[in-house]
Amino acid sequence: MITYPFKYKRAGSVAEAETLLKAAADGKLLAGGQTLIAAMKMRLANPSDLIDISGIKELSYIRASGDAVAIGAATTHCDVATSAEVARAIPALSYLASLIGDPAVRHRGTIGGSVANNDPAADYPAAVLGLGATIKTNRRSINSDDFFTGMFSTALDEGEIVTEISFPVPQKASYKKFPNPASRYAMAGVFVARTKSGVRAAVTGAGPCVFRVPTMEAALSKTFSPNAIEGVTVPADGLNSDIHGSAEYRAHLVGVMAKRAVAEAA
Repeated sequence: MITYPFKYKRAGSVAEAETLLKAAADGKLLAGGQTLIAAMKMRLANPSDLIDISGIKELSYIRASGDAVAIGAATTHCDVATSAEVARAIPALSYLASLIGDPAVRHRGTIGGSVANNDPAADYPAAVLGLGATIKTNRRSINSDDFFTGMFSTALDEGEIVTEISFPVPQKASYKKFPNPASRYAMAGVFVARTKSGVRAAVTGAGPCVFRVPTMEAALSKTFSPNAIEGVTVPADGLNSDIHGSAEYRAHLVGVMAKRAVAEAA
């Protein structure tokens, strides 16, 4: 439970954080630290420098307009869960944030950290992909369909910093997950949204990376009802299988959670 030695530096701006990252031999950004600190204590991570961005005011905000909700990367899960603006515009996103971990995790963990980490069982990636959000960094904007590339892997380049996530306001949306009783991580979670450009259904927890289900989306585009996906199944091949549940079990859960999400949204 004792970390390797490291240098701690607090950045006052995104520009300063970028400069500190470039100067470090193996620097890592620290916001909520809910994954990084645990990994360091178990000596699974050995950064030379921790660049703390949690105090950068330009990264902590929630701005709702008529067609989008923009959330700064350092905004905590608790702030998203309790935001009246988010609740009015995208209730499913507010509800999702309220399900993350426990109160201690929600008060420290940040949306940017969760999305950048891309844990296979994290909740936020389902909302980002399910709503077709845009991830903004200090260098560019990345569409959600191009952002999540694999287990704990994203399209972020070395030194690239997530600054904001912009969520389009959907016509209807809902998120349902089957949580692991101990960790509260999703064994299978499904975010379903009907947007101006069509229906999107994103799954987290079941596979090595968040993914969409085109067959469900096609069926729901014709009829937005739980009955529309009654016969739609997700192949178990490639899904997670561990002591908590087999791949076949998770495939079944995806269907159950999807129908529950559609029922609530409809």
